[in-house]
Amino acid sequence: MTLLQMKGISKRFGSLVANDGIDLSVKSGEIHALMGENGAGKSTLMNILYGLLKPDASEIRIDGKAMDFASPLGAIAAGVGMVHQTFRQFPDLTVWENLVFQNEPGQGPFVSAAAARDVVRQLGEKHGLEINPDSRVRDLAVGIRQRLEILKALSRQAKVLILDEPTAVLTPQERDSLFVAMRHLASQGMALILVTHKIPEVIAVTDEITVMRDGRVSGALTTRQTNEAEIIRAMVGRNVPPTVAAKVTPTAQPMLSVRNLSVRKGGVAVVNDVTFDVRPGEIVGIAGVSGNGQPQLISAVTGLEASTGEVVIAGRNVSGLSIAERRAVGISYVPEDRHLTGTAPAASIAENIAFGTHRTAAVSSYGFLKKQAIRAQARKLIEQFKVKAASEDVPIGSLSGGNMQKVVIAREIEHGSPLIVIEEPTRGVDVGAIEFIHKTLIAERDKGRAILVVSSDLTELLALSDRILVMFEGRIDASLSGKDMNEDTIGRWMMGGAAGA
Repeated sequence: MTLLQMKGISKRFGSLVANDGIDLSVKSGEIHALMGENGAGKSTLMNILYGLLKPDASEIRIDGKAMDFASPLGAIAAGVGMVHQTFRQFPDLTVWENLVFQNEPGQGPFVSAAAARDVVRQLGEKHGLEINPDSRVRDLAVGIRQRLEILKALSRQAKVLILDEPTAVLTPQERDSLFVAMRHLASQGMALILVTHKIPEVIAVTDEITVMRDGRVSGALTTRQTNEAEIIRAMVGRNVPPTVAAKVTPTAQPMLSVRNLSVRKGGVAVVNDVTFDVRPGEIVGIAGVSGNGQPQLISAVTGLEASTGEVVIAGRNVSGLSIAERRAVGISYVPEDRHLTGTAPAASIAENIAFGTHRTAAVSSYGFLKKQAIRAQARKLIEQFKVKAASEDVPIGSLSGGNMQKVVIAREIEHGSPLIVIEEPTRGVDVGAIEFIHKTLIAERDKGRAILVVSSDLTELLALSDRILVMFEGRIDASLSGKDMNEDTIGRWMMGGAAGA
């Protein structure tokens, strides 16, 4: 039985057509994937379904009944629940306080804590999503916090459940537990919509797939009858072979040596006595669940964060040097947030490419910038890195996420440093750009550069890395290579347990 039916969904933002006559149907008991590159219109479609956006044209039916949502409250009342990628929780409150917020059991102004605890227990037991109702949310693992988000939707009688990139912050073991819970919910007659870009997960857990491209449906596939190559073709319109780097074991002296590095915040060591090396011709990946010190470690290496211990680049101790001085010694840096830290969005592509080299003789003379030289350099890199842009003079903020990331990576590679530090190289980037970025990093490794990569995407780390370091509670608890570089082993270390436990 079709539980959700969306017909002719259209939505414009000025001249941009985000959704152009989209049809989507999901049956009771079905897990349905919604896929597409950035800007394909997935988020717009789901925001319409959840009542966050008003469509220009639409027909939405749930259980055969026509719906017209004025707000998320209307969608929730109709049985639509949404688990957002960024959790909507009060960390200092308990599980039961979060679960019953705005739906508190009791009489008048009095909330029945006992009744609320019972709701948590009963829902958890019914759906295989048990949580201690008295736990503080701030103390929960990420996977358990996500479990709470699902229970919140179920407590409001959701029949249709939207899961937006639900595995982005999970360990492999937590991901597998989520899939078990999703199948259980589907077996009870719910309709689940999984919004994701991770094709192996779609193949593993879904029944049907809708692929969007440029605001339209470009593919409607049955999971058991399709494959990764067909899904990618529907997403980008061409074949994109997977990138897997041949693993190497370099023997040269380290290009980056970190010794006993610690970073403290409010008296707590968020990076705790970390020691590791990265050698020329090697990609070292750093894995870990969000919140275990990865950003602070990179900030300490690049000079953005005060720290104790030693950072040695190309044989020189740079621990007391500024960011600019470390860059001059030999470090290129691609930050996690390309909008806030990696670029000046209102400045042109050419200006952004010149950042960091604007005092060199190639692009300046006697304190004056050589604008033609800057623009010529930008044109060269735009062509070399296949950046889709009208010209080098357009604001970089007008580019898609993938093209903006290509510009940042182009600038840092052009800097010529022997060490590249890169965070989340392909977060929010489409399939075609992922392929290009991965091949670029592997090519730079093969030229002899040392590369340190931090990524929340374990598939990406396994594809790129020669070694993987696993962080837990500010420490590096494991250095893995060879046959030990697999999801199960890495996942166990990410949760703080020995690989053999």
